[in-house]
Amino acid sequence: MTDPLHRELLGLALEAARRAGALLRDGRPADLAVAATKTSPIDVVTEMDIAAEKLITGYLSEHRPHDGFLGEEGSSSEGTSGIRWVIDPLDGTVNYLYGLPTWAVSIAAEQDGERVAGVVAAPMRGETYHAVLGGGAFEGERPLRCRPPAPLAESLISTGFAYVQSVRAHQADVAQRLIPRFRDIRRGGSAAIDLCDVAAGRLDGYYERGLNPWDLAAGDLIAREAGALTGGRPGAPASRELTIAASPDLFGPLQALLEEHGAWHD
Repeated sequence: MTDPLHRELLGLALEAARRAGALLRDGRPADLAVAATKTSPIDVVTEMDIAAEKLITGYLSEHRPHDGFLGEEGSSSEGTSGIRWVIDPLDGTVNYLYGLPTWAVSIAAEQDGERVAGVVAAPMRGETYHAVLGGGAFEGERPLRCRPPAPLAESLISTGFAYVQSVRAHQADVAQRLIPRFRDIRRGGSAAIDLCDVAAGRLDGYYERGLNPWDLAAGDLIAREAGALTGGRPGAPASRELTIAASPDLFGPLQALLEEHGAWHD
């Protein structure tokens, strides 16, 4: 049995993600333009990122006014309830800007620092992934399980690249050296969706350097509740330094390979 509070938080996250996803899908202007940049001129924010985050925080605040927030587009408050919402209103902004379908709304709830509920809505796929701590992971009503064991050479791995050129150069070098070790490597452009694809058995594993808490919070919980292992460098949790998610038998070999090739540094 899962905590009733966690179920309540999940329900709110599902509805907030549904509303934000509909706004992003149906309200995208034909002349969508860049509203601002973040780490570099190619790391962009659109007016829709900002609007979606405002919608999500407004909805959640209406129902739980004492909760805290950490949002990609600037929402930040401590709150007094012990609950904090970690929000990426539009994960995959560059895909969205170009009209590509791989983008998502990611919302996670933390209780006293522990992730307890997570939702990743991918409107252009017509899919919503969700999990509560100890309750399993689902896409809609369908239970999710990560892929069965496979050797590295027969594994499909996804990754992502930073928008800072000096970091991208090293990431590309690492990927070039890793490609011969796997079945293939994919680059989808949304960390949240990649983590959910590990949960759904569409990928054997995923790794990326440079993720922020809002990029991975919901997807990490969903992947773990689907039976995957997640983490960072050996002995460390998933973090900005390195995030890894993979089926249990693959996680150790993938982590060791990434450590060997320095995937955790620039």
